[in-house]
Amino acid sequence: MSVPPRAVQLNEANAFLKEHPEVLYVDLLIADMNGVVRGKRIERTSLHKVYEKGINLPASLFALDINGSTVESTGLGLDIGDADRICYPIPDTLCNEPWQKRPTAQLLMTMHELEGEPFFADPREVLRQVVSKFDEMGLTICAAFELEFYLIDQENVNGRPQPPRSPISGKRPHSTQVYLIDDLDEYVDCLQDILEGAKEQGIPADAIVKESAPAQFEVNLHHVADPMKACDYAVLLKRLIKNIAYDHEMDTTFMAKPYPGQAGNGLHVHISILDRDGKNIFTSEDPEQNAALRHAIGGVLETLPASMAFLCPNVNSYRRFGAQFYVPNSPCWGLDNRTVALRVPTGTPDAVRIEHRVAGADANPYLLMAAVLAGVHHGLTNQVEPNAPVEGNSYEQNEQSLPNNLRDALRELDDSEILAKYIDPKYIDIFVACKESELEEFEHSISDLEYNWYLHTV
Repeated sequence: MSVPPRAVQLNEANAFLKEHPEVLYVDLLIADMNGVVRGKRIERTSLHKVYEKGINLPASLFALDINGSTVESTGLGLDIGDADRICYPIPDTLCNEPWQKRPTAQLLMTMHELEGEPFFADPREVLRQVVSKFDEMGLTICAAFELEFYLIDQENVNGRPQPPRSPISGKRPHSTQVYLIDDLDEYVDCLQDILEGAKEQGIPADAIVKESAPAQFEVNLHHVADPMKACDYAVLLKRLIKNIAYDHEMDTTFMAKPYPGQAGNGLHVHISILDRDGKNIFTSEDPEQNAALRHAIGGVLETLPASMAFLCPNVNSYRRFGAQFYVPNSPCWGLDNRTVALRVPTGTPDAVRIEHRVAGADANPYLLMAAVLAGVHHGLTNQVEPNAPVEGNSYEQNEQSLPNNLRDALRELDDSEILAKYIDPKYIDIFVACKESELEEFEHSISDLEYNWYLHTV
């Protein structure tokens, strides 16, 4: 006799509380449209009730702008009386928060209708709908993220970030020094605590590398055969990094472009696909001759312009692009080429995969993954052939053609017939409404540069 799913989850709660009698509180977490983690904190004695009955949160949680204000034009706020939906735990996400002074655990949640159906506007459900199309084909997605971030000082200068002083030398870094081991040593305690905290939380972070700007680093996540779980890990990793850094008297930022003239923060995703026998369908001695790989690439490239609003969802996101910073600005691909949008690493034949290099670290991982997989599925099912792979510097061979601002990206998304087959048009309307609201506020603000240029000169 099989054990009912709710009983299985209760067993998970029982086992955790027995193993961790010191835990006093549990944070119930859910990621909004911007990937910002929100939720409630409960006492440990209430955990069983959460597993049995869930918790209520308003549907407007998924209609919040970047400042946490409800965008009423989405229809998820006052129009429905700011009504609640019910949130249930995501299995295997209950773990400790190693940075807390009072022993606290955390648990990821996902939103449902009161009748039990998944809530369409939860980004995790947006992704699940796309993944289900691969399930129908007997295919399993393997995915892994690479997440870039800056350590920054807790004291900003006129509201702008600056690198933190090194705990070792007391100096602020100023040079790029990509892959420099010594820069890892400067912040070793913080970085090592991030890796150890990830291990404690079951997040498969296997490496940290120094990136190409002062106090910029990248954490590599190991691939998992579950794209939703890969996104869960990315969301939890960002929260872990922020809190561990704060413990070390530093802040962090995943802002796409925090410094003019320095590299931005990217969120690269690696994708491969397993068949029913567990074999990678992209496996090949010569990747160009693998039809499944070509078609997947063709589909992603065809949908890339319409996907940009999910990959680069903020005004600042588009400041990240530039040839000198290895951020591709045209739909192109290549073999072991870091100047293209889709890089195919040329390692062993069974490790062939697609590395998607366009998104910024400010993207919501679930929406990023949904957009990429929609393109992959479109390419596989329609046998979309890409252009020839780029050899050498793609910036010298391809003119910029991807949307280079948020307004154009939102128009492309709103007009896309292909993405509307994969992502509920009602959700696209909500996303566009939220981002247009942010864009309108941005465009009505007056920058310091405008005052400097125009206040006394015109």
